[in-house]
Amino acid sequence: MDLKPHDFWQTLFALGSFPVAGATHRGVYPATLPDGRQILLPIRVLPGNGTQAVASLIVNQASFAVLDALADAMVSLWREARPEVVIGVPTLGLPLAEGVARRLGHSRVVALGTSRKFWYDPALSEPLKSITTPGGGKDIYLDPRMLPLLTGKRVLLVDDVVSSGSSLAAVLRLLDKAGIAPVGVAVAMEQGRRWQQAVPGAERIRGVFRTPILEACDGGFRDPDAEA
Repeated sequence: MDLKPHDFWQTLFALGSFPVAGATHRGVYPATLPDGRQILLPIRVLPGNGTQAVASLIVNQASFAVLDALADAMVSLWREARPEVVIGVPTLGLPLAEGVARRLGHSRVVALGTSRKFWYDPALSEPLKSITTPGGGKDIYLDPRMLPLLTGKRVLLVDDVVSSGSSLAAVLRLLDKAGIAPVGVAVAMEQGRRWQQAVPGAERIRGVFRTPILEACDGGFRDPDAEA
């Protein structure tokens, strides 16, 4: 399928529209939702020698239909945990957090920030980096004015993707400084498995779908763990 850059993340395809297991993927990876529908994700080659790549999800460029489907699935994963407050991780976790909170009947989310306001407490910050921003160089903050909303509550943390686990581990360290232990972490995409070693309490993390760290082969990329 010949997709233009702005065509990705726009359409929910029917069950089984695209092969996944054992397939060689050229430019596009089909992610499969719990109900079987599929979303086409662009493949991004990782820096280095070009032998590995990942499927990319940029939710603030996705259609509302795709955002709704992801938020619906996140709520299905976590409704029984009875979260009282939803925390959104910037930047791309925020639209998902809003959708999840609305579906849970909440009136607001608590948004973490990466821009320091003058009233922030440096003690409620943590250095942040991710696979897509390897240079790092920014911190993540919890607005101290939000603490009364979080203390003693059942908190659900929402982000878009977990990959290396470094960003999520930093967020959890930040919340730990505030005495907050989330009942769970909802993400749209689990990217590979490296994060399972980097994030404490990895069993608390549930993704809507998983994508692999792809390896180059035959002019494209494939999942090294998939059966043909």
